[in-house]
Amino acid sequence: MVNAIIETSVLVDLLRAHPPALAWYQAQTQPTLGITPIIWMEVISGGMNKPERLYAARLLKQFVMIYPTSSDFDWAMQAQMRYELSHGVGMMDCLIASTSHRLQIPLYSHNLKHFAPLLGPLAQKPY
Repeated sequence: MVNAIIETSVLVDLLRAHPPALAWYQAQTQPTLGITPIIWMEVISGGMNKPERLYAARLLKQFVMIYPTSSDFDWAMQAQMRYELSHGVGMMDCLIASTSHRLQIPLYSHNLKHFAPLLGPLAQKPY
C-alpha cells in the first residue's frame, strides 16, 4: 500500500543527489512512496539527453505507479476551475493532487504554494 506520493520537485533533488533530499529519502524506512504517470513524464522530460532520461527512469522504477481514475480527473477539473486563476495552480498540479486527495495520503513537494490550496495539510514539505 502506498503511504505518500513524491512529487517532481523532490525527485529532481534526488536525481541531483542533493544531500538533504538523499538524507530524507534514506530515512523513509516505513512508507511506500508512489508517483503518478504525470510525475513520471515531468521527470523524464527534464532529461536533456538519452543517458539522463535512462538515469531518471531507473530512479522512478523505485516508486509505485498510481494511476488516476475518472473521479480523479473530475476532481482535478473542479480544482482547476476553482484555483487556477486565484492561486496560479496549473492543470498538471491539479491532476497530481487528485490522487493524493482520493487516497488521503501526503503529497511531498517543495511547491506548497500550488499544492496547499488543493490539499491542505496533505501537501507537505519533505525536508
